[in-house]
Amino acid sequence: MHLRVAAVLLLSPLFPAFAPAQTSDAKPPAAVSLRELSISLERLSSHVRGSVVQIFSTGYTSPEESDNSGNASILSRQHSTGSGVIVAADGYIMTNAHVVRGARRIEVRLAATREQMAGHSILKPAGHTVEAKLVGMDRETDLAVIKIEGSGLPFLAFGNSDDLRQGELVMAFGNPLGLEGSVSMGVVSSTARQIRQDAPMIYIQTDAPINPGNSGGPLVDSEGQVMGINTFILTQSGGSEGIGFAIPSNIVQNVYTQIRKEGHVHRGLLGLRTQTITRPIAAGLGLSQDWGVIVGDVTPEGPADAAGVQIGDIIVSLNGKFIENARQFDVNVYRIAANQKAKLEVLRGGQKVNIEVSVVERPYDPERFADLVSPEKNLVDRLGLLCIPIDKKLAEMLPELRNSFGLVVAAGGIRDITTGTELQVGDVIYTVNGSPVTSVEALRRKLDEFKSGDAPVFQIQRSGQLMFVAIELE
Repeated sequence: MHLRVAAVLLLSPLFPAFAPAQTSDAKPPAAVSLRELSISLERLSSHVRGSVVQIFSTGYTSPEESDNSGNASILSRQHSTGSGVIVAADGYIMTNAHVVRGARRIEVRLAATREQMAGHSILKPAGHTVEAKLVGMDRETDLAVIKIEGSGLPFLAFGNSDDLRQGELVMAFGNPLGLEGSVSMGVVSSTARQIRQDAPMIYIQTDAPINPGNSGGPLVDSEGQVMGINTFILTQSGGSEGIGFAIPSNIVQNVYTQIRKEGHVHRGLLGLRTQTITRPIAAGLGLSQDWGVIVGDVTPEGPADAAGVQIGDIIVSLNGKFIENARQFDVNVYRIAANQKAKLEVLRGGQKVNIEVSVVERPYDPERFADLVSPEKNLVDRLGLLCIPIDKKLAEMLPELRNSFGLVVAAGGIRDITTGTELQVGDVIYTVNGSPVTSVEALRRKLDEFKSGDAPVFQIQRSGQLMFVAIELE
């Protein structure tokens, strides 16, 4: 019996006012209902648990990603643990990016198999631990895909997070505080919670207890479908206070599909800016409605401009979904991958117009390079940086490169405490004291020539401009 059915049974009065007297052998209706609900929860937990894994990662973290207040130039070693969920029989696993960020080594502990659990002990044995590799991650959504070797593995399917309803029963699975194979239950507190007003990311809010270590585990519905990936909590005590957040499955599935196919995520834009229609805007512009979304700006020669979108158009729907406000529009555009089509229905002069806009990839974003590195290959110890050599593919992602060689700073950062000059994410390093830098190993060898206290001069490109930066080495 599904949870939705079992939960309805709980609505029958626990103490019926005119119920006939029960015999000593019969169970009251409330007890039967509770038992059926309990059985449904047990079956659901058994079905889901085999697909939930514990993740151990060892690697480096940059200071801006930790609470340390020390030197912002140092990448420090860290050990972390979290959760994940197998989403394909051949070993693909979804988790949070912060669980595996900077990892040199990733291990996954699988749930114990039925053979391992043979017998009747309530203490279940630990599953075996296997090596995993990072397929790719997306910092903007805090999602990552890792993979283990295997076939025929138990996995969970993605559900449609747009179908979630406030008050719906959900269960959170994971390894809170390292306690393997834990489950908690609650309801959907909000189906679309925006943490920052200007951010396109939305989250499912739930009161299902979530604690550190739950990160990356699945939030499932009564059908056992993944409706979200547990990500963070709002707390004053450091523990769960009933305000937890999960990334909706529709966003998760989009990121998973792109990373599995290409190793990273392409983010799209339409080249327009929308505003929520207010009564003053409607009155001042003589609009026929005082609600909805109006196009406030169209980027010249952008995709929306090329498709014929005009300033003042009222957007009725996006890809068939009715649009009520600008925030909703931005959130839905955020889910559309680059190189896809966005179908707009707009009102113009009282007439409905259908427009198809080609979604183009978002311009240069230096943060995305951090998803392409591994400390093992890309760490420059003396600078505390992760760098990527420029190749043909990377050159296409960078605007107006001055040279065909060099290294892009992908993570970390170093500041000279005496002069305030710095190397930062997105900088392209071309030379050190005039010597060209063509690989990470070449930069390491060059820096080995300097003693502590020396200040080599780096020629870099930042925001399209060349400049020299001197950094004193420790």
